[in-house]
Amino acid sequence: MLFSRIKNVWDVQLRSKGNGQCQMPMPMLSLRNLVFRNTPIKLNPYANVILARQKHSLPIFFITSLFHQLNSPPNLLEAKRLHALLLVLGFFHPTSPHKSLPSQLVNVYVNFGSLHYAFLSFTQLPQKSNLAWNAILRALVGSSHFTHAIQFYHSMLRQGVTPDNYTYPLVLKACSSLRALEIGRWVHHIILYNEGKPNLFVQCAVIDMFVKCGSLEDARSLFDEMPVRDLASWTAMICGTVWNGECLEALALFRKMRSEGLKPDSVIVASVLPVCGRLEALNLGMALQGCALRSGFDSDLYVSNAIIDMYCKCGYPLEADRVFSYMVCRDIVSWSTLIAGYSQNRLYLESFELYVRLVNMGFATNEIIVTSVLSALGKLKLLKQGKEMHNFILKQGLFTDVVVGSAMIDMYANCGSIREAESIFEYMSDKDIMVWNSLIVGYHLVDDFQSVFLTFRKIWVAEHRPNYITLVSVLPMCTQLGALRQGKEIHGYATKSGMGLNVSVGNSLIDMYSKCGFLELGVKVFNQMMVKNVITYNTMISACGTHGLGEKGLVDRGWLLYNSMINDYGIKPDMEHYSCVVDLIGRTGDLVGAYKFITRMPVIPDANVLGSLLGACRLHNKVELAELLAEHIFQLNIEDSGHYVLLSNLYASGKRWEDMSKVRSLIKDKGLEKKPGCSWIQVGHCIFVFHATSTFHPELAKIEETLDSLFLVMKSEDYMLANLGFCSHVNDQLLT
Repeated sequence: MLFSRIKNVWDVQLRSKGNGQCQMPMPMLSLRNLVFRNTPIKLNPYANVILARQKHSLPIFFITSLFHQLNSPPNLLEAKRLHALLLVLGFFHPTSPHKSLPSQLVNVYVNFGSLHYAFLSFTQLPQKSNLAWNAILRALVGSSHFTHAIQFYHSMLRQGVTPDNYTYPLVLKACSSLRALEIGRWVHHIILYNEGKPNLFVQCAVIDMFVKCGSLEDARSLFDEMPVRDLASWTAMICGTVWNGECLEALALFRKMRSEGLKPDSVIVASVLPVCGRLEALNLGMALQGCALRSGFDSDLYVSNAIIDMYCKCGYPLEADRVFSYMVCRDIVSWSTLIAGYSQNRLYLESFELYVRLVNMGFATNEIIVTSVLSALGKLKLLKQGKEMHNFILKQGLFTDVVVGSAMIDMYANCGSIREAESIFEYMSDKDIMVWNSLIVGYHLVDDFQSVFLTFRKIWVAEHRPNYITLVSVLPMCTQLGALRQGKEIHGYATKSGMGLNVSVGNSLIDMYSKCGFLELGVKVFNQMMVKNVITYNTMISACGTHGLGEKGLVDRGWLLYNSMINDYGIKPDMEHYSCVVDLIGRTGDLVGAYKFITRMPVIPDANVLGSLLGACRLHNKVELAELLAEHIFQLNIEDSGHYVLLSNLYASGKRWEDMSKVRSLIKDKGLEKKPGCSWIQVGHCIFVFHATSTFHPELAKIEETLDSLFLVMKSEDYMLANLGFCSHVNDQLLT
């Protein structure tokens, strides 16, 4: 056999000294020295003699057979044997007429992932064809050596090699991976200079480079100039638009593609479905699911996972579960998507139960699953299971993830264990703004307003900057406390930082200004908002109703906003809108008008809508109507103590003490909790909050001593507490 005759030639070529004797294998060269080496490795002189004797005696059929073997050798060992054969037969000799075979060998080594031998073979080539250059470039890009790939491309140009249509996509991928937009533009200019009109494959690569470097404008300009756009070009443009977060633009492109008669493939469907979820475009998402079903790729794993995600984000987790249950093959993404979807849709028990199923089936847990389950445990107030999850996270080494750390703070805070939440916060070495936000929300959950503002100030000391989530977490507390000055300071920061345009921040500012008594500032924020959503209109209509008592102009403005929302912006009213309008009408004293509005609603009113009318009855002392409403409300919603309290206060204002006591007894019998009333005072930058019946204030003894002194002074000077709004039957209890 020829192979047995040349058994040691490979070692001779790569290990030989000047005297022809064999030595130890050549040490591994560095990547840069190996790839950019200018001089070929010297061949053994004895081998050169062999090559010179045999190079002219090869029949054509043998060369053809060798070419086919190099196309698809079965393994790396066979490739090395073919390499040795090429060396012996003179194919690496400078005078060899068969220059394509050695270049093809470089490509073979790259295909087998043997980059070291690929680089060595490349340096031995007497003449390097585009096949060899492209093979090395592909090896560098495939091994994530993107900077070396671009340097190698420069070297290729310096040596006078003209890139081809296989070269450009590789170097463009290196540019996109490095986000090197300017280098990518330079490569594009070279393409236009060399090719004039590049083929579709290259154009798609250029589009992909532009979108991944964040230049949608360049990508769209090139896309629009293309005379022919195939499915690959549409895929590159649509997926790139999704990549840059331009959801509406992605949907517009998808619809345009469909109008031109092209059918989406699984890649486009899997890319557009998450967009439908973010925009809550349920009908389009279901249409894409039907398209996948008709096209036969509904069983594609990526498509199925995207369908689950779409249903969860559109608020239909049970449909997502149906898709999940029909999947033949599920991966960890399938499980994590549904677990997170349950949690996002407040099906916390289902989220936790699915996690238990996952663990029992032996799947590994990742950060996404842990974060979702911690959220569910917090909402369910399952502190014991939350601590077990905490121990699991420590054992698995997941605690270093800031998202997991934030979720743990949220879990402990929701379970009322704010001290454990503080411990997690202090233990974390990497505290980004997400972690600070979690602690602020945690303090809010336990009504520790002073710690909220203290933590908010510490963010600046830690050289972080609040984001929009920070602002929408702190602003509601300014609203609750009537802390207008702090609210204005936050507004100023939001404006300077550009976050004032965020719709959630705008909604919180409207609510804060309106409830602090400055409706005109809330209206100003509303008018400046470029984007408005359902909550924006709810907040503004409610504000107009609150301030419109006795002011017809504000009530008319509320109606104007309600009608504009429907007619101008196409927003369909929901129960929150109906509740706001009932409150708006009822506050003016037009209880008949409010009742008529409820009867004309296209849907059955819920407890909140009826509760708004009940609140108007309390305001205008309409006891009989309130009793009828309360009976219906208690049947609809037996867990909200607020409606019971409204009715109780209505009885109290009418001095119907027996009825008031019955309602209060109902609250206790049903196990309902009434949130205690609170008051506050601001001293400097500190806000002190006092809850009814609370005895936890550090200065409680001094406060009680001062109050006793004030009561004695008031009693000695014959102050009548009834004039201050106290009920007469309570006065004696206060003064004893």
